[in-house]
Amino acid sequence: MGLLRRVFGRLGEDESERRAAAIRQWAGSLPGVTPIATAAPRTVARVAGVVETIRVLPREGVPAIEAVVGDGTGSVTAIWLGRRSLPGLTLGTRIVLEGRLGGDPRALQIMNPHYDFSAPAGG
Repeated sequence: MGLLRRVFGRLGEDESERRAAAIRQWAGSLPGVTPIATAAPRTVARVAGVVETIRVLPREGVPAIEAVVGDGTGSVTAIWLGRRSLPGLTLGTRIVLEGRLGGDPRALQIMNPHYDFSAPAGG
């Protein structure tokens, strides 16, 4: 059993690294996009990545959508206040966000960003 776990564990790691590399390559090919790992708080930035998680919850009594977007170098939490849904926002969707970054370098947030959905790989 230990051998199978090690083999399948390595396959999973390799797949996640291949996925992260593909996202980094895609995001790096877009004009004007900053890698999330190098984006600085309190600056206006344009970042691109894949939606990893989505939550809908009240924030200070106002409905809000939170989506964690990762680009293979880091992640940022996009927050849209006053919304319960955002058409087209699904797990795995490629998205480009633009707005002022908040938080600290370990937990970046971007409030009510401008967004654009990108075509999936190969399309």
